[in-house]
Amino acid sequence: MAARKLSPRLSLAAIRRVVLSLPDVEEGTSYGTPAWRAGKRFLARLHQDGESIVLKVGNETRDHLLQVDPRTFFVTDHYRGHPMVLAHLDRLSTADLRKLLTRALSLRS
Repeated sequence: MAARKLSPRLSLAAIRRVVLSLPDVEEGTSYGTPAWRAGKRFLARLHQDGESIVLKVGNETRDHLLQVDPRTFFVTDHYRGHPMVLAHLDRLSTADLRKLLTRALSLRS
């Protein structure tokens, strides 16, 4: 995922369309925000700042994303050491969101 120009902010409706189009994904809440799981496995949630999304990506993918595109992907102290990454909604495309969520579905835990 290459660095990209700023784009219109990815809306909650657009996120829902992408996430809920994946097999066996259900919406609930986490930390009071919309969140998505496949069975009991966490996939993603809207961050409480309303400007970013938390994605389960695995440690290797997280480290890679942070290195190649730090303007889009970041971590907070809360997620440091976890297989999660945050992404700014004004820099994330629906195609990249779908790709990351599909990868998250293949993670074992």
